[in-house]
Amino acid sequence: MASKLSNSNLAGALLFVGGLQWFMTVMAAETLFPGYSTRANDLSDLASTIPPNILPVQPSAIMFNATTFLFGLMILISAFLINRANGERLFCLLFAIFGMAAMGVGIFPGDAGIIHGLVALVTFVASSLSAVAAYRLKRRSFACISAMIGILSLIVLFSAFFLGETSPFWLAFGRGGEERLIAYPVVLWVIGFGGYLMGAPSTNGT
Repeated sequence: MASKLSNSNLAGALLFVGGLQWFMTVMAAETLFPGYSTRANDLSDLASTIPPNILPVQPSAIMFNATTFLFGLMILISAFLINRANGERLFCLLFAIFGMAAMGVGIFPGDAGIIHGLVALVTFVASSLSAVAAYRLKRRSFACISAMIGILSLIVLFSAFFLGETSPFWLAFGRGGEERLIAYPVVLWVIGFGGYLMGAPSTNGT
């Protein structure tokens, strides 16, 4: 029992720190990028070449790539630890895919071509499905909130994918705002999930 609690606590700490460092670093990178707009620009624009720039804007690019890779790595390690503690294979598989894809976003910036689009899409899908699949790992109140967060992100993602610029979220919040409605709720969920795991009692199997 002590081993299970230790694995969950460590996973929770990694997730809490990973999500928090990502938020703080991304906000700092946005302030250091001249002319950057959270409405008009994607998150990954921080690390890519945007005309008329010939090279990515530094230090924003390296900050975004590093924090996103680190975030993904912490999620991947946490998925392994949670699997050892709980054995919830579906959740841990989705969570591990989420982590690896986020690492891919950090390795392949927005101007890397189709591979960036693929790893970004996998990140969005796997992260949202992870939040839904985590339902079985938590008490009812937090489990319901977790599932709703995942469903919300999926709704915005499907709207963006199938409706493009006619998506109601794009029209209301712009391209950048729409993407943040997909990413931010899930990152906040990761932080909250980390806090939950850090305080999880041994009696709940985590």
